[in-house]
Amino acid sequence: MEKVYKNCQSCGMPLKKDPAAGGTNADGSKSAMYCGYCYQNGKFTRPDCTVKQMQDFCKGKLKEMGFPGFIAGFLVAGLPKLARWKK
Repeated sequence: MEKVYKNCQSCGMPLKKDPAAGGTNADGSKSAMYCGYCYQNGKFTRPDCTVKQMQDFCKGKLKEMGFPGFIAGFLVAGLPKLARWKK
């Protein structure tokens, strides 16, 4: 059985907030790990992205949504611990 995640294992977004209700695997099934913004058709939408670039991108999106900079920074600090970025 596939593990169920509460947050995207690439960007950290709560999966319940994903308008696509999750990314898609190569076979068209829903991904239990990644959101629709990060993962489509079994591939990352930004395959060459580094964890630092993802943190900067997500921090910018959070600020656009009205989060103060220090809160946005706090929320993206944990990204290196997510499955996609673990080495």
